[in-house]
Amino acid sequence: MKEKIEKLKKNKLFIQILRFGVVGGLAFLIDSGVLYILTEYAHIYYLISSVISFIVSLIFNYLMSIFWVFDVKKKQTIKEVSIFVILSVIGLGINQVVMYVGADIFHIYYMICKVLSTAIVMVYNFITRKIFIEK
Repeated sequence: MKEKIEKLKKNKLFIQILRFGVVGGLAFLIDSGVLYILTEYAHIYYLISSVISFIVSLIFNYLMSIFWVFDVKKKQTIKEVSIFVILSVIGLGINQVVMYVGADIFHIYYMICKVLSTAIVMVYNFITRKIFIEK
């Protein structure tokens, strides 16, 4: 019996990671697409475009995380939303630092820097959301 419970927990975590990956992939497409369009076609400085695109994809990611990825059955409180916002601001900071260091210091194409920053922030997001949102 104990083995079956452990197996179910592992399956649940596996499915959750898969869903997180799907949502993250879609959020990445939104983030990268908005970043590219704002930078290349609207001629907005890439770090400003990056903030805007991050926020747009963050809203999508938050809603999908609450309704599909994590086991959140109750309405979010102001405290929980505030924690999410604080954690997201930290994620945005990580994103901006990686983008700046990669593009301005190492002269790497900003879209390549976006891929690296997304990977770092994705790991950070999963861990912090698992701890603070799902409980």
